[in-house]
Amino acid sequence: MHVTGFYPVITSTDVAAAAAFYRDALGFETTYESDWYVSLRLDRFELAILDARHETIPEGFRRAPQGVLLNLEVDDVDAVHAALTREHPDRVRLPLRDEDFGQRHVILEAPDGVLLDVIQPIAPSAEFAAAYAEGEAPA
Repeated sequence: MHVTGFYPVITSTDVAAAAAFYRDALGFETTYESDWYVSLRLDRFELAILDARHETIPEGFRRAPQGVLLNLEVDDVDAVHAALTREHPDRVRLPLRDEDFGQRHVILEAPDGVLLDVIQPIAPSAEFAAAYAEGEAPA
């Protein structure tokens, strides 16, 4: 098998609004757009938005996403946090914070209930690193 692409497709109840969020908030560019499907690209990363009611989705699955978390790793989460919360302060669901397991992040709610976790890798805490080195499963 030779894989030529792999990217998430998020269903949406408002394709235009969802695509606008990812373009405006994160800088994605549109590579294809129709009223029921939008393909977006940011550097080498792709994301598509599909109308949740579209006939290409099997019966029984035509609904908005549930439990979807998109991770966006960046080199300066504080700068991204400042920009996103300036434009979308009402979308913050988990404030900017450091985690013992080695990330600084903020979680925002994107359209359709999708969670956007903006992450900057950092060094893990000494306690986490020691427990991990000993083969324990840190909390």
